[in-house]
Amino acid sequence: MFRTSPGGPHLRYICFYKPYGVLTQFSDSQGRPTLKHFIDVPDVYPVGRLDRDSEGLLLLSDDGAFAHRLTDPRYGHPRTYWAQVEGVPEAAALERLRIGVELDRVRTRPAQVDGIAPPSLPERSVAIRYRAHIPTSWLSLTLTEGRNRQVRRMTAAVGHPTLRLVRVAVGQLFLGDLVPGQWRDLTAQELRLSMLKLAYKPTR
Repeated sequence: MFRTSPGGPHLRYICFYKPYGVLTQFSDSQGRPTLKHFIDVPDVYPVGRLDRDSEGLLLLSDDGAFAHRLTDPRYGHPRTYWAQVEGVPEAAALERLRIGVELDRVRTRPAQVDGIAPPSLPERSVAIRYRAHIPTSWLSLTLTEGRNRQVRRMTAAVGHPTLRLVRVAVGQLFLGDLVPGQWRDLTAQELRLSMLKLAYKPTR
C-alpha cells in the first residue's frame, strides 16, 4: 500500500500511458492485461483510476500523501480528457456539459468543455464503432471531480455517446510524447510545479 506519510529518499512519481483494455491494477484473476505487464517498479500504486476501455495518462507513486492530494475531491484538481463522440454537439449541448448535467440525481460540477480538431493520437488496439451515417467529433473536457465513468455518462446525457476517451492531463502533468504502454519518471521540474500547485511538500 501507499506509505501513510511522505518520507524517505526514494519516493517514485511515474507517468504512464495506459493502453486501451488494460486494467488499472497489478493483478487480475481472469488473466486480463494489467499494469504488471508494463511497469516493473516495486511498491508503486495507481493514483486514482482509469477505466479499462479508456486510455491515456495514469500516475503511479509510493507517496500516499501526494496521491491523496491529487484524488481527494475537496482539492478540485483538474483532469483533462479528449473524447471522440457520436455526432457533432450543438452549442446548447456544450453549454449543458459546462454548467453540469444530472447524474444519479446530483449535478456535476461546472467543467471546461470545447470542441477540438481531431487530435493526433496512436491508433487504438481495438477500432472504435463506426457508423457510416453518423459523423463523429472530438471534445476537450476538463473536470474537477472524478465520478465513475463520468465523461462517458455526461456526453451520453446530452445525446452524444463517447466512442474513445483519452486522458491527456492531470493537474500540471501531461501525457506529452509518451506512447501507449510507455512510462517515465516525472522530471524534477514537473514534480516541483505539481507540488507547488498542490500546496504540498514531501518530507525527505
